[in-house]
Amino acid sequence: MAALSLSSIVPPALSRSVPLPLIALYLSAFCKSNFQYFTVGGTLIVIYLLQLCSRGGFLLAMEEKGQLKRTVIDVTAGLIAGGISRTVTSPLDVIKIRFQVQLEPTTSWALVRRNLSEPSKYTGMFQATRDIFREEGLRGFWRGNVPALLMVMPYTAIQFTVLHKLKTFAAGSSKTEDHIHLSPYLSYVSGALAGCAATVGSYPFDLLRTLLASQGEPKVYPNMRSALVEIVKNRGFRGLYAGLSPTLVEIIPYAGLQFGTYDTFKRWTMAWNWYRSSNINPHGREDGLSSFQLFLCGIAAGTCAKLVCHPLDVVKKRFQVEGLQRHPRYGKPVEHRAYSNMYDALRRILQMEGWAGLYKGIVPSTVKAAPAGAVTFVAYEYTSDWLESRLT
Repeated sequence: MAALSLSSIVPPALSRSVPLPLIALYLSAFCKSNFQYFTVGGTLIVIYLLQLCSRGGFLLAMEEKGQLKRTVIDVTAGLIAGGISRTVTSPLDVIKIRFQVQLEPTTSWALVRRNLSEPSKYTGMFQATRDIFREEGLRGFWRGNVPALLMVMPYTAIQFTVLHKLKTFAAGSSKTEDHIHLSPYLSYVSGALAGCAATVGSYPFDLLRTLLASQGEPKVYPNMRSALVEIVKNRGFRGLYAGLSPTLVEIIPYAGLQFGTYDTFKRWTMAWNWYRSSNINPHGREDGLSSFQLFLCGIAAGTCAKLVCHPLDVVKKRFQVEGLQRHPRYGKPVEHRAYSNMYDALRRILQMEGWAGLYKGIVPSTVKAAPAGAVTFVAYEYTSDWLESRLT
């Protein structure tokens, strides 16, 4: 593959807004073999996002007091919402990860080649729940929760903050009530770009979470530090970003669908409320929606996004754990360089495990996505409103 020239892939507008050494650092840190085009694309999206926000003057240089206050509210509400959602849904996340990194089939009917049939550790959601509880106790359901919190809290804070800034840029107003009237397209693009920025900023913690949550008992890595040392020792510092490329490819449709459909469902619900009662102002604040309605909108948004993007999440998990140790009782480990690139991973999983392989863990993932999305959005909305009332 021909070497990439920095000047050939970085638009002049970007190089004027973002220092070239920073761009080179991003590219050298994230490019890896055949992933480089996906990674460069995702990286440039993030760089463009930084350039876009700094051009508007509301990310790094917020001169107005109201903008600074709004950012404090977004960051704090995002941190709290992300922490609550991750802790509440951790058991389902652990079960999902166990299925995703398991090479053996969950059911015999899903096999493409019958001669590949081997005993599977986990065969169903309830069986997995029972075995984890019996072998690891309640603590097993919160395995990897510390790096998960370290990941999801800055992730959610960055995501909601950047999302609000992009919506402010698109709507020409920093008022939340004006953002509800943005088109689905702008909501989708804002959500996708916000998701990319948040992913790059918190990805190493995501990898550590996957590694600790998938190991079970007996532990291969007793704590987060030992896992970090093992990753750096075996794969170097770039190993902390293993699987970033499929993650960036996944996060664009996932975050876009999640936020785009959430805003769409809210508009539909507000219109339905207006239809039922003329006392509700269709152009008013989101306060016209009850907490239960916000909950349902969050459930619908999270479920839609998860169903579409789950195969890429499986691929990401395989890259995150490839070449790392795993106790034999949990099945074969993913060998080092088992997949040459994302397309090869999709092809090999489909060839060896069938379509069911691409949707391993879809049941706990879907069950988790609904309450996770609902809890995140409701917690964010209420925390944001409470902070706004206190700080104004």
